[in-house]
Amino acid sequence: MIFAKIDFINLLPFHVYLKKRIKSTQLKAIIEYKKSYPSFINKKFKKRKVDCAFISSITSKNEKYLDFGIVAKEEVLSVLLIKGKNEKDFQSDTSNALVKVLDLQGKVLIGDKALNFYHSNITKEFIDLAKAWQDKYNLPFVFAVLAYCKHKNLLNKLTKRFNKKHVKIPSYILKKYSQKTGISSKNILSYLQKIDYNLGIKEKRSLKLFLQLSKNKGL
Repeated sequence: MIFAKIDFINLLPFHVYLKKRIKSTQLKAIIEYKKSYPSFINKKFKKRKVDCAFISSITSKNEKYLDFGIVAKEEVLSVLLIKGKNEKDFQSDTSNALVKVLDLQGKVLIGDKALNFYHSNITKEFIDLAKAWQDKYNLPFVFAVLAYCKHKNLLNKLTKRFNKKHVKIPSYILKKYSQKTGISSKNILSYLQKIDYNLGIKEKRSLKLFLQLSKNKGL
């Protein structure tokens, strides 16, 4: 099974969980990981070069996916719109579409670099796009879903017992990500409290609304 994973902090608890969960040597051998940023993974999945992946919400139409993804209940801190001229972030199809759906203008910044910008920018002159969506529609925003074209049963087994609250991220991994991103371990843990992974009724309603509004915009 070729599993493409987004190499951002927002999936750190799930990656740590998988590492602990997959103890079988045989299972480890059949799962091959491909790491990259969201828009690149979207292309790989669409071409079926990977079996399963967290794909951007904007590309999830007509795809099979679990009730599992990347969700922000209110503010997310890692998907920002900086005031100024319009500029897309090449790493994210969904965030670029969200700006248009919300009729906003500015420079899109996502992922770890956006989180770093949040903590280093004193003026805070930006818009948190997840919060903007929540304020307008009173719904959490779904940034990605765990899609598959093969191995549904295995994915279900791997995800059904996942509970973010029960995942303890080892200090050496936090230190590694902190050194890589320039974000303190404390701020990483604080940020992860804002991320959820389960797609319930509200999340599915939100995703459906986003796809409809995107279609209305010709996206």
